[in-house]
Amino acid sequence: MDARPAGSAGARSSTSDLNVALRECMAALDLFLNNKFSDALASLQAKTKDSMYHALTYATILEMQAMMTFDPQDILNAGNTMKEAQATCQRFRKKSTVADSINNLVHRQSLEHFTEEEIHAEICYAECLLQRAALTFLQDENMVSFIKGGIKVRNSYQTYRELDSLIQSPHYVKGENHLHFEGGVKLGVGAFNLTLSMFPARILRLLEFVGFSGNKEHGLLQLQEGASSYSFRSVLCTMLLLCYHTFMTFVLGTGKGNVEEAERLLKPYLARYPKGAIFLFFAGRIETLKGNIDAAVNRYEECCEAQQYWKQFHHMCYWELMWCFTYKRQWKMAFFYADLLSKENTWSKATYIYMKAAYLSMFGPDDCSPFGDSEAELFRIVPSLKLKIAGKSLPTEKFAIRKARRYLSSNPVPLPVPPLEMMYIWNGYAVIGKCPNLTEGMLETLNEAEEALARSSATELLADDRCVIKLLKGLCLKHLGKISEAEDHFNYIYLNEKKIKYDHYLIPNALLELAILHLEQNRREEAIKLLEKAKQNYKNYSMETRTHFRIQAALHQAKSAPENGMHCGASAVS
Repeated sequence: MDARPAGSAGARSSTSDLNVALRECMAALDLFLNNKFSDALASLQAKTKDSMYHALTYATILEMQAMMTFDPQDILNAGNTMKEAQATCQRFRKKSTVADSINNLVHRQSLEHFTEEEIHAEICYAECLLQRAALTFLQDENMVSFIKGGIKVRNSYQTYRELDSLIQSPHYVKGENHLHFEGGVKLGVGAFNLTLSMFPARILRLLEFVGFSGNKEHGLLQLQEGASSYSFRSVLCTMLLLCYHTFMTFVLGTGKGNVEEAERLLKPYLARYPKGAIFLFFAGRIETLKGNIDAAVNRYEECCEAQQYWKQFHHMCYWELMWCFTYKRQWKMAFFYADLLSKENTWSKATYIYMKAAYLSMFGPDDCSPFGDSEAELFRIVPSLKLKIAGKSLPTEKFAIRKARRYLSSNPVPLPVPPLEMMYIWNGYAVIGKCPNLTEGMLETLNEAEEALARSSATELLADDRCVIKLLKGLCLKHLGKISEAEDHFNYIYLNEKKIKYDHYLIPNALLELAILHLEQNRREEAIKLLEKAKQNYKNYSMETRTHFRIQAALHQAKSAPENGMHCGASAVS
């Protein structure tokens, strides 16, 4: 990097400004991680128009809030603030003339002639674009907004590639704040490689990332290196890895996250911030994934007690607590947390009311409804609660509305096991699969539902309801080691495909689960055929994008099998 001459007052001034900005921003992050949220934002706000790092850090804290709460207003605020931060970063980027621009198109601009401040402006600008792209995905899991913002994504992607090449260049001279710059490159290169490796092929084609599908292993390595260094981006690399291992691999994958690695990453932060709400939350999630449900409940309760300022963060804990009590089949406690969410949180009233009704449907004949709520009446109001974020409906909400529609008739056919079906949408069977007692209990509930269905009058919905139970039973049987029985249950759905009237999502998901079962039995070729069938032959069903993410994860697993070597279709950003 060709910095200004050593005697230049401008060079000394910009380096000094950069040092001060990074020091102040790391202090603000420290406040944030200690639950001093308003203090952290207040310490940054005055300089957000004059300092790229203050602007970026301020917007990043708001984005972390949005990522953790899913609150529509938080998402909107974070997006607008990140856009303003991007404008601030733009002012610090290297100015180019028209002649320079033409030259850059022909020869590509040489980053080696940038000052240290201009190099940092590039990494901050790329990070703003990256974080804005992440927010669009949070708003729209179906990727429509993400694809429309493809130019921004490609610009960020290309910048990170250029900056990564710069670090490798023999002509590059490390500036005083090189570790912070390098951390930013590792964050971006790691995030792109990891997330692009998860995207279904059809989405990558729309994004025109031909030949750059992302290499999961390279992405993980870059983020691990970024997390282990002492830099401004260390905590961001750590949090992205924690999200990947504890959430993304479950919600958008096959549940193959590295929980031990997540625990190792979290340990030093829990020691430094023992009351840090964010880290207590991840500690709860790790206990959940290890099958220690009671320990998880304690961690989530501890997280809620740790701070009262950021109430929306409690809602993330309520959501996890709702599922913890679902796994334990404690329907009244699960109902309690669904009710709290329906009253306090605005992410998806339709989903929360649906879950309240779903838990009421599991109450025994002697159980009283806690608030005198009627299961049928709650289901009936679900469609009227539809919410749009950035003009798009949430996939989970669409699923809940479709399922609740049967209650609009005067004599509705009840859903057989609605909370256990929604539990599948969030991959909860991969969680309870580690606990034979929880899995056996769930299987017992499903057997009872199946027997009740057999005793009831036949309706046009019988095949759908029977296949829902077969899918969920198949998952329980798989985790209990009853492989042949599990296979029969998944095959039953595929063989009865023509009888299914509304729940068409069951067929590709049954093929997906059968493929995962085959993978675990080392029947790799059979698994790949089933996955390709699930991917190519079915369209326009509930939770389709999420299913395609899971298919992609299973295909990656199949093609990365030891006998096949490393995943050959992936090429890294760097």
